Amino acid sequence: MPITLTLPDGLLSPREQAEAFAGLTDALLEVSGLAGNAFMAANIVGSINVLPKERVLAGGKPVAAAFIELKLPEIALATREAKTAFLEKATDVVEKAGGGRLKREHIWSNIVYAPDGAWGIAGESYGNADLVAAIADATA
Repeated sequence: MPITLTLPDGLLSPREQAEAFAGLTDALLEVSGLAGNAFMAANIVGSINVLPKERVLAGGKPVAAAFIELKLPEIALATREAKTAFLEKATDVVEKAGGGRLKREHIWSNIVYAPDGAWGIAGESYGNADLVAAIADATA
């Protein structure tokens, strides 16, 4: 379940970036009700993209901003409430990491869904039922 965090250079230190990414991971596990699930924890992956300050824009102008993108299979965070809970927690995590250097209104996030069967792990295609089974197996 890739998470991409994009930031301008200098906004967060490397330590703050790592803490923010860990917090985003924890937020996804918590909202999904899967904290402690080994399959899910191992498959929340992603990247932190640090761009030159002049390449992070809002309204066409450079701004201290953060962009959070979460890619999921279509069965994850399926309800409006779950989406809202993740987006709120993710924003809280990144805002806290910014230590006052990042305005809440300059944190944008989105969730992108892959259709059934379009989720791949280790070269294997997982359908929704396959993912549910793998998650359940890791809980047992």
